[in-house]
Amino acid sequence: MKNSTRILGIDPGYEIVGYCFIDVSGSSTKLVEAGTVRTKKEENFPKRLLKIYNEISNLIEKYKPSEMAIETLYFFKNAKTAIEVGEARGIILLIAAMKNLGIFEYTPYQVKIAVTGYGKATKNQVQEMVKVLLGLKKKLKPDDVADAAAIAICHANSRKSLSLEEW
Repeated sequence: MKNSTRILGIDPGYEIVGYCFIDVSGSSTKLVEAGTVRTKKEENFPKRLLKIYNEISNLIEKYKPSEMAIETLYFFKNAKTAIEVGEARGIILLIAAMKNLGIFEYTPYQVKIAVTGYGKATKNQVQEMVKVLLGLKKKLKPDDVADAAAIAICHANSRKSLSLEEW
């Protein structure tokens, strides 16, 4: 797309990080690439963080986004899980800062509103709207990838109010 902006959407985690690259030009949004970075439970935590660092760094080098949208941490019942997701999220934020990306953070509620118009939308409703908005034949799987796409779409929709792009 001419005069497009490439956005990286991230659904943070430490076992699975969902990512999605989209190109946005005016009201047009196109999927470029989407997938997951997966770490192994049996590896020690620092090695899992290193794998996330290396793979996200390589993806940013390959796809060259100018902006990254990432989900903020939300309530976790398990404090250990929240801390570990927060640490993985910190690694991803560090990479984005090192690569001079614009960094934008959204709550799950903001993402649901932007994608479906309803802040209490189900995962299935979000996935269905991601499919429609990106013009896909099938829903993105697993959930982490669809969530990353929803976060990227949320940012694409928010760019106008943030004065990041002339519409």
